[in-house]
Amino acid sequence: PMLVATDQEGGEVQVLSGSGMSDLPSAMDQSARPREELLASARTWGKELADVGVNMNLAPVVDLVDIAQPAINEPIGRWNREYGHDAATISSQAGAFAEGMRACGVIPTYKHFPGLGRVVANTDTSADVVDRTTARSGDAAVGVFADAIATGAQAIMVSSATYALIDPATPAVFSSVIVTDMLRTELGFSGVVITDDVSAAAQVRGVAAGERAVRAIRAGCDIVLASADPAAATDMVEALIAAAQSDTALAARVEESAARVLALKNSRQS
Repeated sequence: PMLVATDQEGGEVQVLSGSGMSDLPSAMDQSARPREELLASARTWGKELADVGVNMNLAPVVDLVDIAQPAINEPIGRWNREYGHDAATISSQAGAFAEGMRACGVIPTYKHFPGLGRVVANTDTSADVVDRTTARSGDAAVGVFADAIATGAQAIMVSSATYALIDPATPAVFSSVIVTDMLRTELGFSGVVITDDVSAAAQVRGVAAGERAVRAIRAGCDIVLASADPAAATDMVEALIAAAQSDTALAARVEESAARVLALKNSRQS
């Protein structure tokens, strides 16, 4: 079956609403609840998604917003999308949300690796978004993703920001250092890696749409997200096919990603 995904975080980010859908509180408000209460609520929200045929949620946000003024963090803190301001709280409460989703057959997607909590600008609306503090290892912002992997994460979304201390020359979604070396090898993640939206994000607008898909797959991503401008998907598919037909290494990468996506789909049937 197809993976049918939506973005149902809560608060300012809730795509589906109306009859049969709860109004989800923001992640910050969710985080204030006792963990077991949040888990029970997440089961309700997950069932609502499953009942309408959604089997993948592009949530929870596990970005660590540990800067002095969280509200100046445009992509996350400004909108209360974070589950707290310390790693332990985020791992616990975002983990409860994810557990509730999984209990209803909805795949949670942890985002945005290796963290969007310390930038000022938003990659959707600004170019040259750079995180200058997140480190490759031993950083609490990365540690929340390690916690998610240890508890069975099946899908992780990669940010399109650039990380000066990790790979200063390349946005994370196009970086094999971040996706393959760091997420796959160092953290041991064997599940599906999905990009943040690269169809219309200002951060990647300087790269042709088709080339965005090629670069993301070369870096180790498995799914290329084209949600803000779905029309870009046609160019992406055509460019990826053409590149794979002339490059055996890329063709092998495509096969590897296809196998991971099929395994994710099959996991829902077991």
